[in-house]
Amino acid sequence: MNARSILSPGETADELAGGAFGHHGDRLVAAYSTADFASAVRFLDAVAVVADELNHHPDVKLGWGRIEFELSSHDVGGVTSRDLELAARIAGIAAEQGARSGS
Repeated sequence: MNARSILSPGETADELAGGAFGHHGDRLVAAYSTADFASAVRFLDAVAVVADELNHHPDVKLGWGRIEFELSSHDVGGVTSRDLELAARIAGIAAEQGARSGS
């Protein structure tokens, strides 16, 4: 799979099944609940490190006890394997930090 190839929802369904991320239009979207604002910020801090490592950055909405991510490969206008990799890494961080899927 080419990192610049746009993936359809059908092509991402198996990898996203059972997780927080869903494929909506040209992006992957997930929401997580945390214990409070500080824990949401800690979650975001950990994601920022991974995003910099991958050189692929999410759009984020942060609030008290919640955080939402939107992933898209803006350079090609859709979801690619880079987004799937970042989604998997975010899910791992969520599990480590006790964040729950849903808002």
